[in-house]
Amino acid sequence: MSMYGANPEQLTSLGTTLTNQIDAVNGIVEHVNGVLENTLWQGPAKERFAELWHGEFRQTFESVKESLGAAGKDCTSRAEELRRVMGVAG
Repeated sequence: MSMYGANPEQLTSLGTTLTNQIDAVNGIVEHVNGVLENTLWQGPAKERFAELWHGEFRQTFESVKESLGAAGKDCTSRAEELRRVMGVAG
């Protein structure tokens, strides 16, 4: 027999974990920005990387953060709804 549903506490925990990972992504971006700014590096390779970093890579990190936030919020909302349906206080 298949199980459908979720454990509300675990789902809330997952939502919190996903949302907290936004800070980790921000940390990566800030760290690389700092290192890139403070590294003595000149030439076409640096220019290509900087262009990618501030363009395509940055957009990718922003998309990851948006996805983590949306998934975290969805998990938390679903956990709250499960608690409501089950008649359990959260």
